[in-house]
Amino acid sequence: MKSVTSDDIRNFLKEVKDPEIPPISIVDLGIVTGIQVDDENNVDVTLTPTFAGCPALKIMEDMVKERLEKESDLGEITVKTTFETTWTTDLITEEGRKALLKHGLAPPKQNPGYLELDVLSDTPCPYCDSRNTELKSPFGPTLCRSLHYCNNCKQAFEGFKPVG
Repeated sequence: MKSVTSDDIRNFLKEVKDPEIPPISIVDLGIVTGIQVDDENNVDVTLTPTFAGCPALKIMEDMVKERLEKESDLGEITVKTTFETTWTTDLITEEGRKALLKHGLAPPKQNPGYLELDVLSDTPCPYCDSRNTELKSPFGPTLCRSLHYCNNCKQAFEGFKPVG
């Protein structure tokens, strides 16, 4: 049996996409907050959801387990969700920020430690990168998004709120 590392597991999990934002992996979204691999290649993965009421929690756990079960060198696989670690938008990787942009979501600013309308109002357009945008609503289709409009390219878009 080949020895497997936590980096190997992280690379496998980069193939698991967020159910609500398919271009981004759960690794790049910062949801995978713990990986343990023992000497017998038993794997424990810890997920921290973006918010407590996330409807995709069980789906993501199942997707992680299904992906890891494809690897013949792994022993027992345990996937758990915890709120011991607080998820913040600062956990989104640079690759994840690019994936959000590609999906038409303005990536969040690095977390300023607070969330005020001024932070949301200064959201660049993901289509043309203009800052000539307006906050239409701090409340989008999910708790982590806000609604905006670009005055330059005339596109409506969603922004990913900075959460800390």
